[in-house]
Amino acid sequence: MPKQPGETSVPLIEVGVMTYPDCQMGMVHGITDLFDIAGRFAVKHDRPPIRVTHWRVEEGGGMAPSYDSHPDEPECHRPAVLIVPGSLHRLLDPEEAEPYARWLLDRHAQGAVLASNCAGSFALAATGLLGGRPATTHWFFADAFRERFPDVRLEIDRMVIDDGDIITAGGLMAWTDLGLRIVERLLGPTVMMETARFLLIDPAGREQKNYASFAPKLSHGDEAVLKVQHWLQARGPGPVAVPAMAAEAGLEERTFQRRFKAATGMTPVEYVQHLRVGKARELLEFTRRTVDQIAWTVGYEDAAAFRKLFHRITGLTPHEYRQRFAVPAAA
Repeated sequence: MPKQPGETSVPLIEVGVMTYPDCQMGMVHGITDLFDIAGRFAVKHDRPPIRVTHWRVEEGGGMAPSYDSHPDEPECHRPAVLIVPGSLHRLLDPEEAEPYARWLLDRHAQGAVLASNCAGSFALAATGLLGGRPATTHWFFADAFRERFPDVRLEIDRMVIDDGDIITAGGLMAWTDLGLRIVERLLGPTVMMETARFLLIDPAGREQKNYASFAPKLSHGDEAVLKVQHWLQARGPGPVAVPAMAAEAGLEERTFQRRFKAATGMTPVEYVQHLRVGKARELLEFTRRTVDQIAWTVGYEDAAAFRKLFHRITGLTPHEYRQRFAVPAAA
């Protein structure tokens, strides 16, 4: 790669990206380009550019760089930040994650900030460093993550959680948010904003709950609770009382509430709210009904209360949600 003007006058900041079989190479290459663009803006402000290295396991064991964005510069290979990408196909199982976790733990002990995108959080959590700390991952993997790492404070609605020495990002494309956060930390807000504008990325804080659809847990094995879930799905999104659900399950109300929460991770009331908001999202996306009409359709006579609940669950007002997600014909 040709040297940029002024590039040799300041030391390079190195960001490493860990690669492994089936990792999301689109993220690896995309964030590499993002850092390259940020580095070019940095040089204009007399700031050091970013050197990007990709790391993989060697045949004889151990990690080594397989790519260097600045191969003509003196070798250093002590990344200030190490990023773990997710995978499009599967999660790393504990045995596969172990060698990567040991390497990450060693680099962290040497002062590197560790970061992950999407399901890369599983390798990061395998280090043990996330115990008792906040983290995020793709909402689709939330249940699997909680089961494997119950001591981590998973905040699945968050797109990026910057906890100082550890940064985690959520969805598959959250690498753009992660990349901008790292650029801001390493090169400052001015370079970050210029990079965002060049890439046409909104640097404002997004949340995963803007995008996540409600995916109820159905494989919990509690037949009485499953019966109620199927009944709720079949009867539509209108209001339903907990005693009616308990009666459908054939259980005493208190027992039903305890078993429902244990099986689904939600109270019966929260579950029904998510079902009703899920139907409202569909109506906002595919119809031209007013928000008040949609509130009434999903069982809310108080449109203001519906708006408040919708915002709490999705992070957007109904109007904002329609502007962002409505199909053209409905819009």
